[in-house]
Amino acid sequence: MWIVLTKYGLSALMIVVISEAAKRSGFAGGLIASLPLVSLLSLLWLYWQTKDIPAVIDFSFGVLWFVLPSLVLFLLLPLLLKHGIPFYLALAGAVIATIATYAGFLIGLQRLGFIGLKP
Repeated sequence: MWIVLTKYGLSALMIVVISEAAKRSGFAGGLIASLPLVSLLSLLWLYWQTKDIPAVIDFSFGVLWFVLPSLVLFLLLPLLLKHGIPFYLALAGAVIATIATYAGFLIGLQRLGFIGLKP
């Protein structure tokens, strides 16, 4: 149980640090948020709890592949906001576009044989 509570605590701390840094400087907040802290913590927890190297490898490649479609959100949101789209509408549009990009990317990777979904 303490492991789960530690995970929650570290996750909450990361969110607080990032949001507080972003209040002072969007650049600093963006820099901290762009660090692969969640991925690193996830890799550590995964290995620590399972000692399963193939699972760590699979997870690492999954993160690698899916970082690319996540960039759509960070490209589209500021463009929509700069064109005067209200925040929540711009955010919703960017999220929908990102979800569609993830789906297309997943289908493309599967068709090319780079990944296969496990049942």
